[in-house]
Formats: sequence, C-alpha cells, structure tokens
Amino acid sequence: MKDIFDRGENRKKDFSEVPSDRERREFLKMGLVVTGVLAGGGILSLVSNVKKAYSLDAYRDEYPYKPHYAMVLRQDRCIDCGRCMEACVKTNSVPDYGWRTMILKRKNPRSVDQIMEFIPILCNQCNNPPCVRTCPTRATYKDKIHGIVMMDNKKCIGCKSCMMACPYNARYYNETRKAIDKCDFCFETKLSQGMNNVACAEACPADVRVFGDLSDPESRVFRMVHQLQKPVWVLRPELNAKPNIFYTKG
Repeated sequence: MKDIFDRGENRKKDFSEVPSDRERREFLKMGLVVTGVLAGGGILSLVSNVKKAYSLDAYRDEYPYKPHYAMVLRQDRCIDCGRCMEACVKTNSVPDYGWRTMILKRKNPRSVDQIMEFIPILCNQCNNPPCVRTCPTRATYKDKIHGIVMMDNKKCIGCKSCMMACPYNARYYNETRKAIDKCDFCFETKLSQGMNNVACAEACPADVRVFGDLSDPESRVFRMVHQLQKPVWVLRPELNAKPNIFYTKG
C-alpha cells in the first residue's frame, strides 16, 4: 500500500498523537483502490446501488434537509494543482499540521499517457455519520436544517473518538482551538454569510468540485448524481454511512 498512494509534499501531517491513524489510513486507501476499479469500469454492478440509495423519493423522505448540501467530484479532471487546498487553508484558517481537504495520488497502470490518478478527499458529510454516534459530548452533530456534520468547539473535550470512528480519516485535532476540526463546507466562513459556494470549488480551475443543493432537482449536483450516462459512486459504501460526497468521471 505504501508505494501506491502519496499525499504529496505540500501538506504534511504528524500522526504520532493518534496511534491507530495508520490503520485507518490503510482502510481508506483500500476504499480508494476499490474506487479505482469502479472508475475503470471493472465492477460497475457495485455502483448501481448509488442510484437506489439516493433516489429522489427515498432521499426526500429519509433526509429532508433543505438545502441538502452535497458535492460531486469529477475525479478524472483533477490535475493536482493544489489550489483547492490553498483556498481551504486561507478561507478556514487551517494550520500547517491540519487539513480539511486533500488530494491522494494513485498509480494508474491502465493508462499509457496518465501515470498518476488524483483523488480529492474531504469530510463526506455522511447522512449516517459514525463520528456523531461516537462523540460522548455531542460536540459533533448533524445539523437538522442543512445536514452538514458540524463541530461545537465548546463541547469538544479532545478525546478523538470521532477521529477514530471516521471511516474517511477526515478530522484532525486543532491545537489552537483545543478541539477537533474538519470540513464544514465552509459554513462558518461562506455559506452562513450568504455565499452559495465553497472555497475549494471556487478555486478549482478544472471544474472538478461541483457543490450544490441535493434537494433541488434543478441544481447541477442533483442532475449529476441522478444522471444515467456515467457511473456515480461513493467511498466505502459497505459501511452504510451514506456520504454526501459523490465521485464520477468526465
């Protein structure tokens, strides 16, 4: 596994404080290996469940958030320029040891002209989030209006149980805030200020990240998730976390 993925030299993390993080990263990598197979068209039957799980009627009934924020990542368009990460750091004051979004790298043995594939990752804003169920103080919670998985720093005791529970390794401990930090779709810095897009999507020059309202059938996000022409998948669907981060190509 170690030689398959590379997080890049621009964003370095020190995981020494979290002994089990290496194991969680390996699980995440395994999920991305499977994703690579799906993206290559090898096991398309596995992605068909996305359409069932996120069908219009079922989604509205079970997860009636409005707006229901989600993101579609057009994975094959990513060029690893790092502008999304830079914008996120600047907008959300992310320290150099932390991260809210990142780009993983995977060798692409099937292509003769593209040696590496780049896979953007961030908090999956799950509809059934393991981190929320694990938190002993309810510091992390799923907002009842828009469905974003949020953090209440005042309630966080830094136990890192949510970090252990997150299947996407999408949290870190912020030493300044003395609390866990993670992506909140720029809610504090942009959405709550009346803006309708997130920093990473705005900064992407290749239109990789498409952010929007999944409860709106007219939104670009809704159309991309529900279209039938291209496979749409989520990371680690077997965990039933039901992410609001979707992947596709093209």
